[in-house]
Amino acid sequence: MSSHDEGHVERVMKLAEFIARREGADLEVVLTAARLHDIARDAENHAVESAKKAREILKGRDYKFVSSVVHAIEAHSFSSGIEPRTLEAKVLSDADKLDAMGAIGVARAFLYSGERGRSIHDTLKHFEEKLLRLKDQLYTDTAREIAEDRHRFLELFYARIKRELDEF
Repeated sequence: MSSHDEGHVERVMKLAEFIARREGADLEVVLTAARLHDIARDAENHAVESAKKAREILKGRDYKFVSSVVHAIEAHSFSSGIEPRTLEAKVLSDADKLDAMGAIGVARAFLYSGERGRSIHDTLKHFEEKLLRLKDQLYTDTAREIAEDRHRFLELFYARIKRELDEF
């Protein structure tokens, strides 16, 4: 079990498909990018390395299609620093962020912390630095709608765990 396992990829694909259909994005580009977005997850800059691997996997396909998929993968990561320039890249970025929110986001945050040997306090710092800021970094209206409830859950969970840690 990993915070970035096949379940994560499947959830991102479902979210990306839903958003793409509502926003009018190219479904083939979005689904291909979602399937391949974390194939180099262990690399230092996994988004850029996953994009390189995707380019190799898709070699021989239409240049525009491959370029669109590669850009979406490069730009999907919160920490890559690459701004999504296309609707398809924005959809993938949003879908990946949404999977880091809500109850699944909480579970994944603690899974990731367990994988890295982080404490509860370190995990809460991750909430402050990243998770609680995600809703303000979404690009599509559809993702912003989905994020409302998920963000509210993050806020409630964060407040509750902070309160329990400070109780006695």
